[in-house]
Amino acid sequence: MSQPYVLVLYYSRSGATRALARQIARGVEEAGLEARLRTVPAVSATCEATEPEVPESGAIYCTEADLANCAGLALGSPTRFGNMAAPMKYFIDSTSSLWLSGALIDKPACVFSSSASLHGGQETTLLSMMLPLLHHGMVLAGLPYSATELLETRSGGTPYGVTHVSGQDDNASLDDIEAALALQQGKRLGQLALNLNRDPS
Repeated sequence: MSQPYVLVLYYSRSGATRALARQIARGVEEAGLEARLRTVPAVSATCEATEPEVPESGAIYCTEADLANCAGLALGSPTRFGNMAAPMKYFIDSTSSLWLSGALIDKPACVFSSSASLHGGQETTLLSMMLPLLHHGMVLAGLPYSATELLETRSGGTPYGVTHVSGQDDNASLDDIEAALALQQGKRLGQLALNLNRDPS
């Protein structure tokens, strides 16, 4: 039997959401589980537009098997008018077979996001990503205030999930608090996945 892993699935155009994903993955691995970083291809209104089967850089594209067999899921997207980005929504909308089989029921999940401005709709984006996970029967794990950085942040970070403010040029790095919160969210998700995957015997 293969070792359990947490899927860190994200979409990122400028790299801001990818930076959060990498920090969450570090936290998962500090908790003692493998973290698999995966992304989704862009979508286009141009009928002829296609993506290569393997991205030129960064994480490889997520497969249905990656999602079906994960022990936990961290789902991330940049904010698009207070909602998840279309490529992530397109991918999630293709997971009906997993819903029918119940493959994700009782697995822990968390969400994360980034936006250019502090009030760019981060929290509604997080909520938009939670909805399909609830339909899949996943157990949502927020970010509790035991992560005391939530009381100090002047940029990203919410109890619904970690966030990042990338700035108008989308080039601001994670600040220390955002990075700490992402690490803690990954650790929490990893620990929950470990606890839920323990052999009851």
